[in-house]
Order: sequence, then C-alpha cells, then structure tokens
Amino acid sequence: MPDRSKDVLDFDEEGPTSQELQAQVQNAQAELAELKRRSDQIERDKQRLEELSRRQDELETGRTEMVDKFTRAMVVIQRETQDAEKRLDQLNGIHDAFISHLRALEAINPKAWVGLDLSKELSKALGLVEEARTEYNRAKPRLSIDPADDPRADGSVPAEYEEYYGGGEKSFFYWLKAGFAFTLWLQVLGVLGLLIWIWKLTAK
Repeated sequence: MPDRSKDVLDFDEEGPTSQELQAQVQNAQAELAELKRRSDQIERDKQRLEELSRRQDELETGRTEMVDKFTRAMVVIQRETQDAEKRLDQLNGIHDAFISHLRALEAINPKAWVGLDLSKELSKALGLVEEARTEYNRAKPRLSIDPADDPRADGSVPAEYEEYYGGGEKSFFYWLKAGFAFTLWLQVLGVLGLLIWIWKLTAK
C-alpha cells in the first residue's frame, strides 16, 4: 500500500502555498486593474485625438469658407469703390459747372444795362440762360432729379417753387436751400468715401 503521507509531504514541499496562490491572484488582479486603467487612458486619448481632428477639420473648413467670402467681397467692394470714385468725379464736375452757371446767372443785372445796347445785352443774357439750361438738362439724368422737383418744360413755375424761380431779391434761406440741394449727392458720396477709407485703415 502506498505511503499517502509521502505524497502529501511532496505536495507541501513542491507545490505553491496558499499564501503564494493568493499573492499570484492579487498580482493578476493588479495587472488586470493596470490593463483596465491603460485601456481607459487609451480610450480617453483616442477621444481627445478625435475631438482635435474634428476641430481641425472645422477650422480648415471655416477658414476656407471665410477666406473665399472675404476675397469675393473685396472684389465687390473694390468695384463699388471705383464706381463711387467715378461717380464722385462726375458730381464734382457737375458741381463746378453748376456753380459757374449759377454765378453767371446771378451776375445778370438788367438795371445795369442803362445806356448800353439793350438788344445785345439781352442776347448775351439769353445765351447764358440757354447754356445753363443745356448744362442742367445734360446733368439731370445723373442726379436722379424727380421731375416734380424741376421747373416745367414750358417755362412756367409751380406755385411752391415761385420762391426759388421767381424774380426779385433772393433770400438767405433760398441760397442755403439751393446750396444744400446742389451738394447733397456730393455730401453723401463724401461720407461713403470716408467710411471706405476708415474701413481700409482698420483692415490693415
């Protein structure tokens, strides 16, 4: 009959003890915990990298979109600026011509023709009036003047404009209103030009 005590003794001498097995279990649990911690860290790193990638894509898409929009807008602004400058040059020319004709018309004084050739002076004065009318009619389409704001083609004057087109001495308010009317578009374009200039300065 085999000696059972010998087998138990051999197991006790060669096999791991209970403490050793428990230690191995604890080591395995620690390794599993470390692996889980590393797995969680890797997952967080993955999510962070995915978020960074998404934001980079969003940045590139948004940057490309806005660069394209600003580039197109600058072309439009440049074209409109050139049109505005051309319009301003036209208005400056019209303004200078109107001032010249206005001064020439204001200088007409029939009372000073006493002793002069009345027919000659009338012809000169009528010539000035005709030149002024031609200049006005040529410039009127560029000024967007409402026909209701213009004297009638037959030479008659609406009642509300008798103060401006009637005879007699002109008042200070007449010249104030006339000056404002002549320079209104110039003032508007001047403000527009100033705003564009300020915008260009701030954009640098």
